[in-house]
Amino acid sequence: MRTALVYHEDMTAARLLWEDPECEIERPERLTAALRRLQQGGLEQRCLQLAPREASEAELGLVHSPEYVSLLRGTQALDTQELRALSGQYDAVYFHPSTFHCARLAVGAALQLVDVVLMGAVHNGLALVRPPGHHSQRTAANGFCVFNNVAIAARHAQQKHGLQRILIVDWDVHHGQGIQYIFEDDPSVLYFSWHRYEHGRFWPYLRESDADAVGQGKGRGFTVNLPWNQVGMGNADYLAAFLHVLLPVAFEVTAWGRCGLGGAVGRGLRARAPPPPSPLLQALSAPPQFDPELVLVSAGFDSAIGDPEGQMQATPECFGHLTQLLQVLAGGRVCAVLEGGYHLESLSQSVCMVVRALLGDPVPPLSGPMEPHRSALESIQSVRAAQAPHWTSLRQQGSAPTPRPGTCSADGRTSLVLPGGPTFKAAEAQASAVLSSLLGQLHLHPTPPVRTAVALTAPDAALGLPPAVLHQEGSVPQEETRAWARLHEALAQDTAFTALGKVLHLLKGILDGQVSSGVATTPAAAAMLDVALRCSLSHRAQRVLCVAVGQLDRPPDLANDGRTLWLDIRGKEAAALSPFHVSMPLPGTTGAFLSCVLALVLPLAYGFRPDLVLMVLGPAQGLQEPYAALLAALLRGPAGGRVLVLVEQEPTFQLAGILARVLHGDAPPSLGPFSTAPPEDTQALLYLRGQLEAQWKMLQVAAPS
Repeated sequence: MRTALVYHEDMTAARLLWEDPECEIERPERLTAALRRLQQGGLEQRCLQLAPREASEAELGLVHSPEYVSLLRGTQALDTQELRALSGQYDAVYFHPSTFHCARLAVGAALQLVDVVLMGAVHNGLALVRPPGHHSQRTAANGFCVFNNVAIAARHAQQKHGLQRILIVDWDVHHGQGIQYIFEDDPSVLYFSWHRYEHGRFWPYLRESDADAVGQGKGRGFTVNLPWNQVGMGNADYLAAFLHVLLPVAFEVTAWGRCGLGGAVGRGLRARAPPPPSPLLQALSAPPQFDPELVLVSAGFDSAIGDPEGQMQATPECFGHLTQLLQVLAGGRVCAVLEGGYHLESLSQSVCMVVRALLGDPVPPLSGPMEPHRSALESIQSVRAAQAPHWTSLRQQGSAPTPRPGTCSADGRTSLVLPGGPTFKAAEAQASAVLSSLLGQLHLHPTPPVRTAVALTAPDAALGLPPAVLHQEGSVPQEETRAWARLHEALAQDTAFTALGKVLHLLKGILDGQVSSGVATTPAAAAMLDVALRCSLSHRAQRVLCVAVGQLDRPPDLANDGRTLWLDIRGKEAAALSPFHVSMPLPGTTGAFLSCVLALVLPLAYGFRPDLVLMVLGPAQGLQEPYAALLAALLRGPAGGRVLVLVEQEPTFQLAGILARVLHGDAPPSLGPFSTAPPEDTQALLYLRGQLEAQWKMLQVAAPS
């Protein structure tokens, strides 16, 4: 099995024993509702199910003080009045006689998940836990959180497994200040948090939740805060935050850390250690380390639609897309740990979408307009400006004004949205309609029975493919193949004619919902792409994204009607020939390739909202295998997994196998050493973005002036 699910029913034991409108939303039904939805969707049964152990007090001591652990141990013997009095000493916390046991199980679940992932028993997993943890501090409970589950898991991964670079992604709607305080001076852990902030008027009302809080000492640049200053943020806003802030930073990881020269010659997420001799020379000569070794997700779903705490608009499938994007990091080693989430149906569906993504299933396309809110763009602009001194990729992608320091005042604090009020009822009605629509979509368009299929020209080339990948031998009828072959003389040749029949069969399987994605090797890739595109548009597809790598010209008679978006990678020059025909040179370095994909290809792809993605590696395509695999993996998202990759016959069949594995949900191989983009690639990217962002709003990284 590839995915672990860690859960114990004892974590439902703790509950509020007195009236408290602020705390009553943190209730046992949060776990039981999510688990029931996983069972109904057949997802729990597909996971390796693990029952957690209690974390030891020594493990709790990785983050918390002995005195605090002792205090919590003592709550087991307190009566209700004493528990209430102790709870009142903390902010938004309640204790129960079972709290200590539940909280140790929650930590134990996170530790057990990290262990099975790092030992290779599974690829990834979810710990379904309560109480949550990301607000908890060394000596204090806070915001429903008792022990800091994810922070302890990070320290455990470092001490037991020797990890040196860990990424923590906190998509809960509240700022995880507990995690920030623990790691703010530590360059071995990169902490990213987005959160409802409203210029300091939303809980926890902290100045250090703003964008210009970037860490302390050696940890400067390793705390990334993205504050949402308005409610109503949706799918486009969350996706823009990942593409334009989190992923560029997460990919830019180098070995030796900051070495002085007014910036970062060598950067790294590393455990503290004595500096090597001649650090400047070492930093200049050492090969960079690429990618975090583990991704921990503080998976709070109060940032999803319908939640009274967040008042955001992101729909459940968005969290599946975010999970897919994270799976290209750290060799796919992603451990998600539940934090908040208080609308039971929204929470449950969001949890299911994360598990679907972890299992490698396709995730439904994103719903709603793909245009970030102006307030979101202002926040993205501020965090990019605050982080630019620390991260080359953010400096290279365009300058932004230094953010004006925010204000944080107790005056005008946002009031709670309590159940029964008009605001709550309106949000509840809207959320119910959206969530019902999503369930209906899943019912009408179920996951295809075949996730990935390959159509290969050589019979023995299927060797080495994962067992679950279908080696397709079928073909459309010869009459149909012959009709399409008439469009190109090259397709009438024996080998090409046979390949055409297989490609058309595979393509129709994808369009008819029988296959999610596929890889086909073929001669005459340019002619095959032309036929595949025309067949798609005449069959079921309304919009087709073509990503052409190599010497592949756009068909001259292809209509410029908005049904096709053609991205030509390895064009002669950067050119936006129309909003639907974009050409760019093949990026020459790792940094340039990542900037091209994250800042151009994916924003265009998500903004276009295709029904199908055709990715073609044609003659002289020049893309190394790890780069091609990463591109294919990232293109799974925009069309809900419907991707067909055509590979010119000349490359080795090893490439087809790698592409089949990433389309099946495996992590792409590492790109290797990180190298920054040369000025000409950066200028080409900025030029294209400037030409296109009026039409494609997902390209924007700053609010329009």
